[in-house]
Amino acid sequence: MYKGIAMGAAVVALTMASCQKVDEYNPSTISVEEAYNDKVGLEGAINGCYTDLYLLHGKQDFIGPTELGTDSWINTGTNEMGFSLYDNNLNTSVGTLRVMWQAFYALVGYCNTAINSATNVKGYASQQELNAKIAEAYFIRAYANFNLVEQFGGVTLLKTSAAQAGINNAPTRNSELEFYDSIISDLKFACENLPFEQTLRGRVAKKAAYGLLAKVYLQRTRLGEKEQYAKLALETAEELINNQAKYKTALYQSDAAQSGFTKLWSGNNNKSNTEFLFTQAIESMSFLNPEGVNRGRTRQYFLPDLRAVQATDWGARETSVTYGRANTRRFRPTRYLLTSIFEPSETTPDTRFKETFTYKFYANANKTITQPMATTYGKDASVVGKVILGTTAEYKSPYLPFAQQLEEEKNMANDAGLAIFTPNWIVDPVAKSKMPYLVADPGDWFNPTTGNYKTVAEIPAGGVNLTEIHPALRKFSSKEFAYTNQYWLGDIPIIRLGDIYLIAAEAALLYNNDQTKASDYINTIRKRAAVKGREAELVITPAQATIDFIVAERARELTGELWRWYDLKRTGKLTKAYLQATNNAASVAFDENKHKVRPIPQSLLDAIVNAGEYGTNGY
Repeated sequence: MYKGIAMGAAVVALTMASCQKVDEYNPSTISVEEAYNDKVGLEGAINGCYTDLYLLHGKQDFIGPTELGTDSWINTGTNEMGFSLYDNNLNTSVGTLRVMWQAFYALVGYCNTAINSATNVKGYASQQELNAKIAEAYFIRAYANFNLVEQFGGVTLLKTSAAQAGINNAPTRNSELEFYDSIISDLKFACENLPFEQTLRGRVAKKAAYGLLAKVYLQRTRLGEKEQYAKLALETAEELINNQAKYKTALYQSDAAQSGFTKLWSGNNNKSNTEFLFTQAIESMSFLNPEGVNRGRTRQYFLPDLRAVQATDWGARETSVTYGRANTRRFRPTRYLLTSIFEPSETTPDTRFKETFTYKFYANANKTITQPMATTYGKDASVVGKVILGTTAEYKSPYLPFAQQLEEEKNMANDAGLAIFTPNWIVDPVAKSKMPYLVADPGDWFNPTTGNYKTVAEIPAGGVNLTEIHPALRKFSSKEFAYTNQYWLGDIPIIRLGDIYLIAAEAALLYNNDQTKASDYINTIRKRAAVKGREAELVITPAQATIDFIVAERARELTGELWRWYDLKRTGKLTKAYLQATNNAASVAFDENKHKVRPIPQSLLDAIVNAGEYGTNGY
């Protein structure tokens, strides 16, 4: 039996103790075996299995390892610079690594305690009832181990917790294949034993287990036996796709007013979303979350600099309930994401750019366009004297006075309060000069040769630097759950049904190159991205269904949802050549022999006696 790894052992033990009902007993005064030998104690331990997900989803620490250093995002701050550029800032001392490592190993520890305690637990009416409950721990352990092996490679595979077996100061590594064997075994148990539905939102059910197992099988293809695991991925994905009613899941369908993709991200559907398979559930009214209202802060990390004079000149405000706090921005979209992944067209039938990004920013108070403004920003004389109507850029939510919202929404609905416009298409210069608001487009942001954001030296003499005025990720910011300038209280999907269709498409190609089946699954996702009547414009032919197309389609569908680094790693795109073509800045220091795994955190290396033998993953 493995002992608990040194990193985070004390945290694991303390957190497990905090999960118990204090009016029953205090587990800190009794043994682990006694604490969890009945139904109340075991289910307290299982509750703890969910806790550290809150450190990863809705916070910044998991964005760098999953979205940066890919074709999609560039870092604007310092905290995640190493992930973005693969330079010397990516080292064993990075705090984000420590958070991620500790969170996933803590989850493994909680789950190990629950799983091992279930052997002798009392109070369940049947083994079936017990298995249905303990299957939650098997699922979360699999999820944690999946992320550990993809981020760090073959590290230590734990089957007991530090609370049960003590701390192991000389851990040994397991192979990636051993990790995958364990993950798959855990998920098979979860698929067999989890219920089809859970009473509490956010609890894992069968659909989550099948969804994660499909992802795991597909990712396993990168280690060999490609056809075998692709076939398993396809069969598992099709179990969900072909039996949606049984698993209580369904894609949203388009109508003449809204695409299915629009409905997917609508706040009206957030708390009972038919496409969410595995969700971090946030209590938006009672605030009974591990950190209360301190949730959903990721939206502010993707903001443009709304504090800059280029923004405030036009009446934009630094912070708002809708957008978040501009002073904590971190991430900018790449040219490839904005203009190659998403079609750079105002008339595209694909609604995914408009639903993935905020590209309109509104004024706080009335702002009159003056002649000096027009001169500085190259505006036509016809816009001088026009008034941008004030709003506080706050939408309808349970937290705002209704009368205030009506006026603000009117000024936003008709764009009378529009202050900044950041489309992903090039706007004709003459038309741009006559628009009564600031317009920044790809021509303002990117060097046409390198694709990188322009440096100050590359801004034409007399021109305005607009490189910090760009679209912002908006997936996790629906109006109903905007609580304050900082917090957003919507549920966050970790795995969703649209992903499963694209898994099935990729698996069909890898298994037997069935381009017809692959294109059918891809087209289902593409057609639901268009409003009714324009679906045919997005349909592809079987010949177009290739791995390269699916890699791009996954970005259109899933950008910002913390899977991109894994997708590039699986499909062989995590290479210097690919990054040179899609995110030139990330390619400069990228080393294919080093950067496909992350550094081992220094906090672990300092805590073990065999750091030299355990290694740093080459950092």
